[in-house]
Amino acid sequence: MKTAITIAAVSLFAAMTGAAAQPLKIGFVDVQQVLQESAPSKAAGARLENEFGSRTKELQRLEARLREASEKLDKDAAVLSEEERGRRNRDLTNQKRELERRSREFQEDAERRQQEEQRVVKDRFDKAVKQVFEAEKYDLILQDNAPFRSAAVDVTKKVLDAMAAQK
Repeated sequence: MKTAITIAAVSLFAAMTGAAAQPLKIGFVDVQQVLQESAPSKAAGARLENEFGSRTKELQRLEARLREASEKLDKDAAVLSEEERGRRNRDLTNQKRELERRSREFQEDAERRQQEEQRVVKDRFDKAVKQVFEAEKYDLILQDNAPFRSAAVDVTKKVLDAMAAQK
């Protein structure tokens, strides 16, 4: 008798909980896809390329000139005087230091600007996810690593559309 009462109580509790509980609405956003396909990400990449393209070419030009001078020194070393060889070595060393300094400055500037642009894109991404979350009444939207997921819960396209609609 005690077992029957327990089973009835558990069944009644399960029925009440099941009736009161509504299904969870869960979504997933592929952040990498958003970063590759969204208009703000592409625009940020274009801005960075435009801003740093000429400096990249200048560094490549300096590197090529340094390589040529080094090859010329190696080729001419046998016929140069000790004094001339020393002078050219010093020049190459100075050019190499200058190239390294400029490369380091370029890298620091490029990383700083890339982080700034990423923050702007991340803010727009967060707003778009929140917009989809609230508009479609999701209970949970996951980002990044969800190794097993159904295409039915993928809201990446909706987030991309929401980002595109933002001004």
